[in-house]
Amino acid sequence: MSGLVNVFWEEGMLEHYTGHGVFDSGTDPGFLDVLEKHPENSDRVRNMLSILKRGPISTFIKWHSSSTPATVSQLFTFHTQGYINSLLEADKAGGRTICSGTFLNIGSWNAALLAAGTTISAMKCILDRHAKICYALVRPPGHHAQPTQADGYCFLNNAGLAVQAALDSGCKRVAVIDIDVHYGNGTAEGFYRSDKVLTVSLHMNHGSWGPSHPQSGGVDELGEGAGFGYNLNVPLPNGTGDKGYRYAMNEVVVPAVRKFDPDMMVFVVGQDSSAFDPNGRQCLTMEGYRDIGKMIRNLADDHSNGRILIVQEGGYHITYSAYCLHATLEGVLNLPNPLLDDPIAYYPEDDTVAVKAVDSIKHQLTQVVPFLRESNQ
Repeated sequence: MSGLVNVFWEEGMLEHYTGHGVFDSGTDPGFLDVLEKHPENSDRVRNMLSILKRGPISTFIKWHSSSTPATVSQLFTFHTQGYINSLLEADKAGGRTICSGTFLNIGSWNAALLAAGTTISAMKCILDRHAKICYALVRPPGHHAQPTQADGYCFLNNAGLAVQAALDSGCKRVAVIDIDVHYGNGTAEGFYRSDKVLTVSLHMNHGSWGPSHPQSGGVDELGEGAGFGYNLNVPLPNGTGDKGYRYAMNEVVVPAVRKFDPDMMVFVVGQDSSAFDPNGRQCLTMEGYRDIGKMIRNLADDHSNGRILIVQEGGYHITYSAYCLHATLEGVLNLPNPLLDDPIAYYPEDDTVAVKAVDSIKHQLTQVVPFLRESNQ
């Protein structure tokens, strides 16, 4: 069964301007003739948009453009008033650097509100039973934005706001599976003390990167209080590749989700886990993304009546990110055959290191997380 992917998109999100410089610094050292665009620029999303409109998957896409910006009161369901007020003040002042690599410029705040509102609209489309599979194609991204601070190109936590909307609408258990190359620390932080949300993040083993990102993404960050055991991290070694990700999904993610038995699935996608992405080193190809998409679809069919909200995060290779998005949605649609060939040549994988790392993570988690330990008895 395939069905349709309902894509939610608003042109105003392209107005977020992130500038030029050395990588994401926004600085000109004075000795380079050519400065590059910030990795999180509108071109990457333009290609995602165009491949869905004109690529072979286009016949499986239904477009929605009736989203409205999130209201300030909606933002308070995930973020603190003090933090939101600081963003409002920054916007009123004409913008400023919020944290390393994260710039709020003229147009950024409106784009962020549209991204949050678009993601909430996509979730409501599912909750109102108008569709089962919705994809929020949004920028700026959101999964690093914590309740009290910005981080990693993110101002508002789009996925977190949508998850809270689902809980407020009566969902009992929501599973969030995040495959962006970086730890979805903001989403995890927002539900760190809740047993109603299972957050699972597969990411590069990068550790903390400073005050805006104090979380390490390590296996020991499991949640607190009632939420202990409901935040699961799978920090993977560099170069893990398709086979390693498939092993991690089968050995850790799928059993955890099956035991949790969610009534809503939120699939947080970032193509920065792909081969040659400037922000990652994980070497996933289109085949890997396609396989993960199929696994998510199967979990949703078995546990959430096929309901999946897909939320866009990173992915900074201007061309390959679009191809990997195409493959991800092919997988979610559970299509029998690939629709699009991989433009990047195949290279052999050695998944030995990844398998050892995943086995170690699985052992640690099953020793300390009650509901995982029970599932293995």
